[in-house]
Formats: sequence, structure tokens, C-alpha cells
Amino acid sequence: MKKQKNKLAGLQKRKALSGYLFIAPFIIGFLVFMVQPFFQSLYMSFCDVQVGAGSFTPIWLGLDNYIRAFRIDPEFSRLLVEEISRMALYSLAIMVFSFFVALILNQKFKGRALVRAVFFLPVILSSGVILGLESENSVMAAMNVAIEETAQGISITGALESILTTAGVGTRAYESVFEVIDNIYDVAISSGIQIIIFLSGLQTISTSMYEAADIEGCTKWESLWKITFPMLSSLFLVNWIYTVIDFCMRSDNEVIDKITEITVDQINYGYGSALSWIYFVVVMVIVGISSLIISRRVYYYD
Repeated sequence: MKKQKNKLAGLQKRKALSGYLFIAPFIIGFLVFMVQPFFQSLYMSFCDVQVGAGSFTPIWLGLDNYIRAFRIDPEFSRLLVEEISRMALYSLAIMVFSFFVALILNQKFKGRALVRAVFFLPVILSSGVILGLESENSVMAAMNVAIEETAQGISITGALESILTTAGVGTRAYESVFEVIDNIYDVAISSGIQIIIFLSGLQTISTSMYEAADIEGCTKWESLWKITFPMLSSLFLVNWIYTVIDFCMRSDNEVIDKITEITVDQINYGYGSALSWIYFVVVMVIVGISSLIISRRVYYYD
């Protein structure tokens, strides 16, 4: 019994060591390249940074930049609330979409490898030069115009939205749902990593568990809630954190655009640093609270 415990302890230590070795490049890179700018930006957020020829001089202001962000700046608070609301809506949509797509891709059918590659392709296409070509492609713009012209204003989702909103019941909820539907391309293109993580988790669930559930008379719906969800609960936490952080760093984020405009265009490093830190703290608080809530429902198994 003692030998078995020692073997398990040794296995856990080797797994922990492998994990630390895996994240070692990030830790080293963070310590070497990120620690000094991290604390420098924090100090600058309390200062008025005077930029000179090849140098800059921080003048201490205290909390003036933070007061300006919430009480004087007419845009920042509004943009922050709007982006956090969009983040909550689209993150939930991405989680639901990626989970059910992973369920479909986990089934056995012909051409499964090709379909999986198609769903992962947006991860490759949403980076670097290809993303710029996609956003500034005159051919794609012309195609969108042609599609709109041939559709002659006919839209099933538009007609359904008009009917439901006219009824006056849950108008805001309907608007949010149809906003996600209208932007399903953005949801799909942001779901590649999440689909792969869910898919890898689904493949670790033993088929004998589903067979035993079938023998006991469980329906597919009951198996989904009693087996699949508990076994993937830890991956829901991982995917949620990844999705929130990924959304908050998107190129179409208006808060990031505001910070970039003030820092780069207006060369106001002090106020730009303050806005960056406010946004960083808000995002971390959201990640921390949501992770705490989700972690209470996580089921860990050996």
C-alpha cells in the first residue's frame, strides 16, 4: 500500500514537473520582457508624462488620471460598459456554439477529419496578414454588396425579429439573440480553439459510461447532463477564461481603440496607462468572479 502511494506521488510530481517545463518559456519571457514595463505603466498611470527629445519625464499627479477617466471623459465609461456587455453576450454564444459543434464532430461519420479541419481553419485565417486581407478585401466587399442586392431586402431573421419585437415581449432579449445570429460568422471564427478543447475532452470520456447509462435506461438528453457536462466541467472553466480574455483583446474592441488613440495618436502616456489599468482590472475582476462561480460546479475525477 505504501509503495503504491509512493508511486502515485512520484507520478504526480513528474506531471507537475512536465507542466512547469511546458510553461517555462512563458514565465521566462514574462520575467525578462514584461515585468519592468508592467510596473512602469502602473507608475505612469499616476503621472503626467512629458515627452521630450529621446526621453520622457513623469510628473506625479496622484489619482487625477483615474478621476478624469470616470468623471470627465465622456466616452470611456460608456465604451467600457458596452464592451463588457458585448463580451458577456458573445462569450456565452461562443461557448454554446463551440460545445455543440464539438458534440457533432465527435460523432462517427465520413469525412469527419475534413470537417474538423474546416472548423479549425478560422483559427489560422484569423491571424496575421490573412486577417488584414479579410478585413480590407475589395472582392469580399463587392460580394457582400452583390448578395445584399440579390436578396432584395428579404431576410428570414429580419422578418422574425420584426414580428417578435412588435409583440413587445422580451424586446431587449430578442435583440441580443438576433444580434448574435446576424454575427454568427464572428462567433464561428472565434470558436476554433474552444472546439478543439471540448473535442479533446469528449474523446477522453469512456464509452463504457454511456453504455452503462443506456443499460440503465437513460436517454441521450439525460446522458448529456449526467455524464458529458460533469466530465467536461473543468474544460468549461478553461474555455470561459480563454474566451473572455480573447474577446477583450480583439481588434474591433472600442476600448482598445480608445486607449490606442490616446496613447499613440495624442502621445498621452499617463492617461493612456490609466485607462489600460482600469480596463485590465475590470477584466481580471470579471474573470476572477466568473471563474469562482464556475469552479464551484467543476467536477474533478481521477
